[in-house]
Amino acid sequence: MVMQLEPALADRDRWKADRCSIDKAISAIGTRSAILLMREAYYGTTRFDDFARRVGVTEAVAAARLKELTALGVLAKQPYREPGQRTRYEYVLTDMGRDLLPVVLGLMHWGDKYLQDDNGPLKVVDKQSGSPVRVRIQNEDGEDVTIDDMRVDVRRD
Repeated sequence: MVMQLEPALADRDRWKADRCSIDKAISAIGTRSAILLMREAYYGTTRFDDFARRVGVTEAVAAARLKELTALGVLAKQPYREPGQRTRYEYVLTDMGRDLLPVVLGLMHWGDKYLQDDNGPLKVVDKQSGSPVRVRIQNEDGEDVTIDDMRVDVRRD
């Protein structure tokens, strides 16, 4: 059985594909280096040198992507100064950046399940209980929803 998201076929041509939110999101943060920089921000990295080193990109690539992510609004630059040093900047998550977390965790979980032989090197857990954290699709009532339970409607508002 092939599962797929059910579109409202009669309405399918009533919206322009160039307004697709998926396309806009991928265009904004869809590079490998941007996603990996966000991964590091979720793991607590804030300093430029650490981002470049942990992601394994050149300083030029790190600088360009961090500038883009800051301009987008998922990261913000904050000044800091260590004793005897000049003022520098660190990168911190914004609310917009925090809201991207389920997307990145979803990619991680998918990669763990389908691309790793050993379920991947890391496990994300709840701090208090130690229970694994999962990304789920739910309706507004908090009930889990599968792809068979969904359809796509064209907004009319």
